Amino acid sequence: MTTLVVCLDRTDDVGRKTGLRSPVVGWEAVRALVTDVGLADPEDSGVNTLLESLRVAQNLRDENEEVVVAVVSGDHESMVSADRAVAEQLDGLIADYEPDSAVVVTDSAEDERLIPIVESRVRVDSVDRVVVRQARDIESTYYLLKQFLADEELRQTVLVPIGLTLLVFPLLATLSGPAEGAAAITTVIGLFLLYKGFNVDEWLTRLAHQTRESLYSGQVSVVTYVVAAGLTFVGLFVGALGVSNVGDTPGVVIPATQFAFDSIPWLAMAALTASAGRLLDEAIGEEPIRSSFLNLPFIVVAVSLVVRGFSAYFLEQQDVIDSFVVPAAELGVLSNERFVMGAGERLALFVVTAIVVSLVGAQVASVVSGSGGDDDRGDGGSDAKRADDGDGPDGTVERDPTADATPNREDRSLSDRADPELTDGGADANANPYSFGDRDR
Repeated sequence: MTTLVVCLDRTDDVGRKTGLRSPVVGWEAVRALVTDVGLADPEDSGVNTLLESLRVAQNLRDENEEVVVAVVSGDHESMVSADRAVAEQLDGLIADYEPDSAVVVTDSAEDERLIPIVESRVRVDSVDRVVVRQARDIESTYYLLKQFLADEELRQTVLVPIGLTLLVFPLLATLSGPAEGAAAITTVIGLFLLYKGFNVDEWLTRLAHQTRESLYSGQVSVVTYVVAAGLTFVGLFVGALGVSNVGDTPGVVIPATQFAFDSIPWLAMAALTASAGRLLDEAIGEEPIRSSFLNLPFIVVAVSLVVRGFSAYFLEQQDVIDSFVVPAAELGVLSNERFVMGAGERLALFVVTAIVVSLVGAQVASVVSGSGGDDDRGDGGSDAKRADDGDGPDGTVERDPTADATPNREDRSLSDRADPELTDGGADANANPYSFGDRDR
């Protein structure tokens, strides 16, 4: 078993300092190279790498293994030429010594990029990275910073906010004071962290893509979504006006309830408009309408009724709104008495109405979706099924009298492909299971 102990030098530091051309092969040649590199640059970590290669080779030789130690260098002009030079030298070493495995010795992350080139030519049993003990932390930090700066996304995420902070803080501290400047910077950084933490950028990208696709495809829901957004703003404005009319009411419960009571009709209309547009898109499309889109308008009405009823109940209990009064003329009586509905009765009416609306929506959705499924199946589906089953008009099974006697061409081709042994050679092989035919000969 021959093991190749190869020392990798991607940037050709050894060649530039000693003037020697790689590869350098052999125990004595590498040992002399250590002296040359050490005299040229005693502070170079390549000296330790060469000594580590000799140590690994000596240990393997003590275990009665045939060892070939070599130093392979690249080119300092470009990384592509360096990798190609290393690959060419490895091909020559493998052709001359035919190693069964290799042990790679490196001294940096830059040299470790050559390991895939070695692995593509010979089996790598071990990778030994030499780090000078005094410079271990410094070197690790250096390579971490180098990898960090090489990542464009990390640079934009970390370095850009830090740079903006260092530029804006002096201006804010000069104009508004250090405390105000620090508060503003902290607020912006917090918003940025929340923005990245909740993946708002991905959500905005997806929303823009969906909006663009909707505009290009001419969907009705684009218009209804705009109308729904306008109704939503109207509802928020009406709710804010209702809160302003409450006056100096202690706490936030009554203003929040008043806001819900006044804004829920407009918000419900906005939701109904948006759902109607989506329902029209489903109706225009080729696929059948899904039951969820049919049931959505009824659910919106039911939820709005419940919210309206509960908010009216709480406001009436606090005497913010008056009780619901039904005039006598609407009741169909001749007396002048009016029917005053209490808070509990009003709440019960709204809740019952919401339940009825939701049940009606579920029934309509099931009926429409069921009829759509029947239409899809239709007579054609039953006829197709009958044709597949071979049923005749009277329910009997009609068969081709030649079907059992002669299989069709497709069945024969499938059977031939499924069992390739059904040939003359296969028949002979089946007859004698211990015979392997032409392969033995």
